[in-house]
Amino acid sequence: MAKTTKLTPFQPGEGYTKEDWDAVDFPEMTDEELASLRPAKEVLPPEFFKAMEEHRKSRGRPSLAHPKKQVTLRLDEDVIARFRASGKGWQGRMNEALRKAAGL
Repeated sequence: MAKTTKLTPFQPGEGYTKEDWDAVDFPEMTDEELASLRPAKEVLPPEFFKAMEEHRKSRGRPSLAHPKKQVTLRLDEDVIARFRASGKGWQGRMNEALRKAAGL
């Protein structure tokens, strides 16, 4: 198939010519074919949906036993400046300093 770099409105993919697009033989579905379609849950095995649900649940960061809580706290500017000046990870170091001061 010949490729171009110019996209036109009839091209959903990148770089196909009008001739390439028109050469695809996929006729529109008839009313009977459309009426015979069924939801995926009726035709696919339940294991498929269970695997999809497990995949969805496993994305992202793992849960922590004791997750951090977001709070609003007013601190003196110089305290914040001192911790920020220590570089990346300053919030974690501030948390450790607070834990130490609280005797934890």
